[in-house]
Amino acid sequence: MTAADPCAVDGFPPAREGRPLWLVTLADLALLLVGFFVLLQANQSLDREKLAEGIRAGFGAPSAPKDDSDLSDALPIAAAGVFDFRRGSAVPAQSVASLRAWAEEAARDPRVSLRITAAVDGSPGDVDPATGSAAVLAADRARAVAVALAPVVPGNRLLIQTSERPARRHVVVTLAFTGEPQ
Repeated sequence: MTAADPCAVDGFPPAREGRPLWLVTLADLALLLVGFFVLLQANQSLDREKLAEGIRAGFGAPSAPKDDSDLSDALPIAAAGVFDFRRGSAVPAQSVASLRAWAEEAARDPRVSLRITAAVDGSPGDVDPATGSAAVLAADRARAVAVALAPVVPGNRLLIQTSERPARRHVVVTLAFTGEPQ
């Protein structure tokens, strides 16, 4: 652009015709305010139980337990375990001290419970020596871990179960969110 250009004022080209910039900024502010008030209105009628149930359904978890005595349907959020039991034995091959420390830390939150699930490997040698039953051996493994956790986890927040199908010789402790205490 040259100084001889009649459209130029102070070296700047002429402004295009259109909406003023402050109007666009005002429209953005108005939309943000409307969104904020919609958010406030939506939170006034928020049903926490329905929200939790929706989150459970979204992750494919079972519905929440109706009371504190039913811990079987709690939403699992973390797990730890004891692996490599000796064949036919309910005595852990390794120390459960780290599992106990993990459970103690988790049990500080009154909204969680622990589910202890034990399994056998399905081989003929991985059975209870006295009864010849794999289910009894799995239950004994779960009980042995529950005994180790009992001093640090309240009994009403422990659930013991056995795996329905053969797996590895292990016990898995699952940390589950059961909700606010009643």
